[in-house]
Amino acid sequence: MPERVYLDWNATTPLRVEARAAMLAAYELIGNPSSVHAEGREARRLVEDARAELATAVGALARNVVFTSAGTEANALALSPGLRGRSGEPVRRLLISAIEHASVLAGGRFPAENINQIRVTRSGVVDLDHLRELLTGGPPALVSIMAANNETGALQPVAEAAGIVHAAGGILHVDAIQALGKIAFNINAMGADLATFSAHKIGGPKGVGALVMTEGVAALDPVLRGGGQELGRRAGTENVAGIAGFGAAVKAALQALPEDAVRMTSLRDRLGNGLQGIAGATVFSDDVRRLPNTVLFTAPGLKAETAVIGFDLEGIAVSSGSACSSGKVQPSHVLSAMGYDATVAQGAVRLSLGWSTEPEDINRALEAWRKLGNTLLRG
Repeated sequence: MPERVYLDWNATTPLRVEARAAMLAAYELIGNPSSVHAEGREARRLVEDARAELATAVGALARNVVFTSAGTEANALALSPGLRGRSGEPVRRLLISAIEHASVLAGGRFPAENINQIRVTRSGVVDLDHLRELLTGGPPALVSIMAANNETGALQPVAEAAGIVHAAGGILHVDAIQALGKIAFNINAMGADLATFSAHKIGGPKGVGALVMTEGVAALDPVLRGGGQELGRRAGTENVAGIAGFGAAVKAALQALPEDAVRMTSLRDRLGNGLQGIAGATVFSDDVRRLPNTVLFTAPGLKAETAVIGFDLEGIAVSSGSACSSGKVQPSHVLSAMGYDATVAQGAVRLSLGWSTEPEDINRALEAWRKLGNTLLRG
């Protein structure tokens, strides 16, 4: 039997060898990173080295990096009523794009009546005119717009949105979980006030995330209270080994980014063009800037769940959208927000590539789709 092909990198990535080595070394340490003795200081050094690595990678100061248990917790921590930014006024409402990850759509700790959604275009890009409209005439808002959509791969106009948000006295949070390691991301260049990240999307371990803030963001309200870890912003003993793996993965991903982005873009385009030539397939958001590794497609009459099983039986791992929701038989909320009806939204299949994806993997995916398309869509 041929080796399996993994094309679900947006769901999670393999552990990088650098991250594995860093974690194994960390597991040998005894100390609690909050202890003042030599053993504790050694553990603390690993945490702070990783904090500095992530801060440098995204253009922030190390003291403004807060480690969490996952990207979901980082998003929940960021979505805090009362946050203050450049204007000094606390935010009282939350504006989120309609294509955000479920952890952002949940609204953090904002009451439901204080949350509004920002429309997106047919191409899956945030409607900046609607953002301006929502910001007009109300109290200061926290606005949450992802850097890149996890399903379509569409890149969002974060820098333009930042100008609009700040002019209205608001604060901008950017879920950059899918962006880190795939495109260049600098929190200051993007104009973001807060950004969130997740280790396992870049070759780090599962169960580690981070919230990064710019200078001037104040009144962050902890979700977890207890000890004074993370400068009082997130209680709980730090996951030293996981954080060490996160830092090592960040360093490795950023070093490989220029070469990986070019190579994956070429493979992505060959995959997308090949899919569209078989069984009338359509690729979503192919008319806008996308992540270099993501292809979301469908075909008339296709059922995503059936297609995912079919690919799996052919030895290829793909998904029907966000891994957090892939077990649910329901239309993609991203495609619904883009204006597609339920029939189309229920038939979307996502293929996402990574640093070890080879041309032969693309060939096998296209051959599998040729076989599945002719079988699943017959008649």
